[in-house]
Amino acid sequence: MGKTDSARKGTPRVHGIAARAGGWSARHRWAAVGIWVLFVVLAMGLGTAAGRVDVKDSEAMSGEVSRAIQITEDAGLKNSVDETVLIQAEDASVKATAPEVRAAVDSVIEAVEATGEVTGVTSPYDSKSISDDGRTALVQFEISGDRETATERIEPVLTAVEKVQGEHGGLVIEEIGDASMNKTFDDAFGEDFKRAELSAVPVALGILLIAFGALVAALLPVALAMTAIVATMGLMALVSHVQPMSETADSVMLLVGLAVGVDYCLFYLRREREERAAGRDARTALMIAAATSGRAVIVSGVTVCVAMAGMLFTGIAEFEAMGLASLMVVAVAMVGSVTVLPALLSLLGERVDKGRLPFIDRIKRSRGKGSGSGGGESRVWRAVLSSVLRRPWTSLVLAAGALVAIALPALGMNTQNLTLDQEFGDSLPIVQTYDRLNEAFPGGADPARVVVKADDISAAPVREALAEFRRQAVASGASKGPVDMVTHDAENIAIISVPLVGGSDQEKAEKSLDLLRDRVRPDTLLKAEGVEAPITGQVAGSKDFNDQIVGSVVPVFAFVIVFAFVLMLLCFRSLTIAVTSILLNLLSVGAAYGILTAVFQHGWGASLVGAEGVGAIISWLPLFLFVILFGLSMDYHVFVVSRIREARMQGRTTRDAIAHGVVSTAGVVTSAAVIMVAVFAIFGTLSMQSMKQMGVGLAAAVLIDATIIRGVLLPAVMALLDERNWYMPRWLRWLPDLTHDESGLTDAAPAAAPAVRGDDEPDRVTV
Repeated sequence: MGKTDSARKGTPRVHGIAARAGGWSARHRWAAVGIWVLFVVLAMGLGTAAGRVDVKDSEAMSGEVSRAIQITEDAGLKNSVDETVLIQAEDASVKATAPEVRAAVDSVIEAVEATGEVTGVTSPYDSKSISDDGRTALVQFEISGDRETATERIEPVLTAVEKVQGEHGGLVIEEIGDASMNKTFDDAFGEDFKRAELSAVPVALGILLIAFGALVAALLPVALAMTAIVATMGLMALVSHVQPMSETADSVMLLVGLAVGVDYCLFYLRREREERAAGRDARTALMIAAATSGRAVIVSGVTVCVAMAGMLFTGIAEFEAMGLASLMVVAVAMVGSVTVLPALLSLLGERVDKGRLPFIDRIKRSRGKGSGSGGGESRVWRAVLSSVLRRPWTSLVLAAGALVAIALPALGMNTQNLTLDQEFGDSLPIVQTYDRLNEAFPGGADPARVVVKADDISAAPVREALAEFRRQAVASGASKGPVDMVTHDAENIAIISVPLVGGSDQEKAEKSLDLLRDRVRPDTLLKAEGVEAPITGQVAGSKDFNDQIVGSVVPVFAFVIVFAFVLMLLCFRSLTIAVTSILLNLLSVGAAYGILTAVFQHGWGASLVGAEGVGAIISWLPLFLFVILFGLSMDYHVFVVSRIREARMQGRTTRDAIAHGVVSTAGVVTSAAVIMVAVFAIFGTLSMQSMKQMGVGLAAAVLIDATIIRGVLLPAVMALLDERNWYMPRWLRWLPDLTHDESGLTDAAPAAAPAVRGDDEPDRVTV
C-alpha cells in the first residue's frame, strides 16, 4: 500500500520492529493473545517438568572457600554441618562443672541423639569445650546426611534442645550452628519476602488506579507483569540446567519483573490514550503508540538487558543467576509489551476505560493534569520546566551540586558481608546466642576451617606440620583456642577448626584470618611436601566474596557503560545524547551510594528506617545497585528523550521539543516512578538489613532519577547544548541507523482535530 492510500485511510506509515509487531498484533489480535497465553503455559509447564537446579556451595564462587568444599566432595566426605548447644548458668557463680550443669549436658546429648539427625556428639568434658572463666560449656555435633538439606532437617533437633531448656530452670540452653542459623535466615528471608510480595502488587495496582482512573486500564500492566514473571519462572528452571539458579535470583527477578512489566505497559497505554484524547481513531492511536512508545520500550528493554548481563562478568554464581534471571524477565516483559499488549488494547477498544473512578478525573482536572483518558500535560511540571529553561545554568549548577554533595559520603563506603547481629540486630533470639558464644569463646561462633589434603595424612612430616599449625595458630595471636582437628585417614584429609580472635568484629576477624593464611600456614602446613590447605569458614567466605566483588567492579562497570553508550549512540544517532545519558545515570547512581553510606554506615537518620548500629554496606549491594539502577534509569531516559527527539523531528525548535517532551511524559514517568518507589520502599521496611539497604537504595535512586535528573538536569543540559544535542561526527556516521522516522507519523490525520490548541492541551501529530 502506498503513502497516499495509507494517509487516506488515516493509518500512519509503520517503521521498525515495534511498529510492525504492534500492527500485526492489532490485526491478528486473537492470534497474538493466544500465542502469548500458549507461551506462558508452555514455559511454566516445561520448566516444571524439567525441574530446577540451584547453585551448590562448591559452585558459589572461586577461591579458597570453593576449593575447600571441592576437596571434601571429591574425597566423598560430606561437608560437615556443625551445630553447638551452649549451656550456661544464669548465676555467674555457678560453673560448668556444677552438678546441675552436668545433668543438663547429659540431657542435651541424650535428646539430640534421640532425634536420629545428628552424629559425632561430643561432651564438653571430653573435648575440653569449657570457657576460660569456667562458666560456659559446649555440646558439639554434626547434622547427618546431605549438607544441602540440613536446614530442612534441623527442626527436630532445635525442638529437642528447647524441651531440655524447659526442664532445666536457671540455665541458658541454646543451639547455634550452620543449619540453625541458615534456618533462622531462611525463615526471616521467606517471611520478609512473602510480606513484600503480598504488598507490592496491591500497592502497584492502587497507584495505577489513580494514574488511569479506570479499573481495566490499571489491571493491564499488572496482568502483563505477572504473566511475564510466571513465564520467566518456567524459563529459569530450563536454563538452570546450564546456569544454576537460586532463591535470591527468584526474588530479584520478581522485583525487576514487576517494575519493568508495569513500566513498559504504562508507557504504551498512556501514549495510546493520549492519541485518542487528541482526536484520533483507535487504530491510528494504537499505531502511533506502537511506533513511538513501543520503540522506546524496545530500546529501554535492550539497554536494561545489557545492564543485567553485566552481572555475568562477576564470576560469582549467585550474581550470574540474578543477572540471567533479570535479563530474561526484562526480555519477556519487553516482548509482551510490543505484542500481546497492542492486541489486548485492540480487543478492548473503548472498554479499556471500564470501571472508571469519576473522583480521580475531578482531582486530575483540579490539578491541571488533563482528562483521565488523555494523560495530558502537568501544570506543576510545566511550571518547574519553565523555570529550568529560563535559567538553565543556575538549574544545572544547583541540581548537580546537590547530587554531588549527596554522593560524597560514598567515597568512604565500607562493604562487607553482614554478620548475624548486624543483619538482624536484637530482633531474633539466636542473635543473643551468637553474642553469648562469642563472648565465652571469642570467634567460636564463626571459626575458620582449614581443609588439609595430603598424599599421606599420617606421614610423620604432615603430622608434625598439623601439630605446629595448631600451636602457632594460638601463639601468633590469630586464635585463643581451642583449635580442634578431625582426621580422615582413609581420605588423607584433616579438618582443623580455628576460632578467630575478633569474633563478630569482621575487621578484626579478617586480620586474624590473614595471619593464618599469610604467616601461620606457609610456616607450617605448606612446608610439608604434597600438602594443600585452603581455609574456609564464614569470615573467609565474607572476605573472599568481598574481594571478588571489588575485583569485578571495573569489568562490570566498563561493560555496562560501554554497551549502554553504544546503544544510545545507535538509537538516537547523537554522540551528545549518548554521553549525557551515561553521565546523568552515573550521577544518579552516585547519589544513591551516598545516601546508603550516610544512613547505614554513618547512621545519619538511621533510626528513621530502623538501621542503627549496622556500620557497613552489604558487599554485594553496590554492584547490584549499579546494574539495576543503570538499567531502570534508562527506562525513563529513553522514554523522555525519544519524545523530545520525536518533537524535534516534527519541526519544533530544540527548546520547544524539550518543553514538550518533558512535560508530556511527566505524568507517565511520575506514575512509573511512584510505583517503583512504593514497591522498593516496602523492602526498606523489612527486618533484614540487607533487604532494607536494597529497598532504601533503590527507592532513593528512582526518586532522584525521576525528579532531579529527568525534571531538572536533563532539560537544563539539553537547553544549554541546544542544537549540539543532535551532533553526530562524520567519522561515526557509518554506524547503523536504529532511529525511527518520526516524521512518518505525520501521514496520519486526527479524526477530529481541535481548531485551536492551547499550551496545556495535548500535542497532536500534524498533517
